[in-house]
Order: sequence, then structure tokens, then C-alpha cells
Amino acid sequence: MAKKSRKQQAGGTPATVALTAAGGDFTVHAYDHDPNHPSYGEEAAEAMGVSPERVFKTLVADVDGALTVAVVPVAGQLDLKALAAAVGGKKAAMADPALAERTTGYVRGGISPLGQRKKLPTVLDTSAGGHATICVSAGRRGLEVELSPADLAALTGATLAPIGRP
Repeated sequence: MAKKSRKQQAGGTPATVALTAAGGDFTVHAYDHDPNHPSYGEEAAEAMGVSPERVFKTLVADVDGALTVAVVPVAGQLDLKALAAAVGGKKAAMADPALAERTTGYVRGGISPLGQRKKLPTVLDTSAGGHATICVSAGRRGLEVELSPADLAALTGATLAPIGRP
């Protein structure tokens, strides 16, 4: 697994380019993605040797007709009712995967909350605050970025809310 600090990162994905432009501290973790692994997030946690509670997945949901990004630990699930409430909506459902890919510019399993093609409302699970750093997709399968939850929230304009469940 290769690690690159912000100063070593050249080019990269829209997520790493956005992080570099923002000047924040982050570390990129690359690993060999196994297309047969049943869970992208669990695979990332295993490959990096990081607790699944510190690895967060990026999900795109439809809240009352508007796409919304939810960032929750891979160790749990997204609470759709809580997500809807966090953005002042009534009903949430998972977005069509093809629409999520077109809108964010990323492929499923590699959707990053950073550097998306279209800026979407983002909600970060409050459990992120219990960690000095968390890992999220860096924009492709087999590539994660580690950064502070505060930096992630600031860069995405995220609302913090309890949207995850075990």
C-alpha cells in the first residue's frame, strides 16, 4: 500500500486535486482493489489496516427529489429517515446508481464527497467527530484519502448529524 502526503501528490483524481488546491493536510492511501470483494468500504479498511469505524462510505440519496450526499462509517448503515430530517426533508431513498455516477463524476464504489462534478448538499455522520482522522474515497476504487473530520466538513460544506446506525 502506497502512502502519499499532500506535498507528494501530483495530478490525481478530482478529490485529491481539490484537497491539494485547498491546502489541507491529508494522506492518500492506495491499495489493490479486488473486484470480487463484497464491500468496497470493508475492503478499504482491511487493506489499510484501519478500523471500519474510521473508514467512511459516500452514499448518494434522493431526498424529496434532490440528490444529497451522506457520509457514514462502513461499519454501519445509513438511516434514510435521519438523513431526510438532517436536510429538512420528509422522505429519502437511495439514488439511482447511474444518476449518482453522472452527477458526481465518480463510479460506484469510488464516489468521493470531495471534488464532485456538481456540488450536492452533504451530511457527515456525527461519529466522525470521535476520530482525529477518517478515511473516505479519494475518487476511485482502491484509493482512499485520510483527513480530519473538521477539514472534510469544511471542504464539503457538510452538516453534521447522526445519520448512521450500527
